[in-house]
Amino acid sequence: QVQLVESGGGLVQAGGSVRLSCVASGRTISSYVMGWFRQPPGKEREFVTRISRSGGMSNADSVKGRFTISRDNAKNTIYLQMNSLKPEDTAVYYCAAGSSWSSRWTDYTYWGQGTQVTVSS
Repeated sequence: QVQLVESGGGLVQAGGSVRLSCVASGRTISSYVMGWFRQPPGKEREFVTRISRSGGMSNADSVKGRFTISRDNAKNTIYLQMNSLKPEDTAVYYCAAGSSWSSRWTDYTYWGQGTQVTVSS
């Protein structure tokens, strides 16, 4: 079992930056593919970015060049650095842990409770 807790969300102006953190407990994150997903208001949950056990990364087209995922295995924590934020980035952001290299949220087993990011125009 892995417990995930996100933090760092809030209200930010368009063009600004936010860094989200996701602290894991129970098992080491080095055993998992870790991902960030988001759910905009009234929409489906969508893939944002993921990082493999070896550090390889993959981003959704909508966030390429703006968002960066990273992991600190010693702290059992992953991060999401979000730059050049846009109003359409407004969503609840979730971190997740899974076993396969996937962008489908259904392939991830463990989830945090989510943190709200609101980008004002």
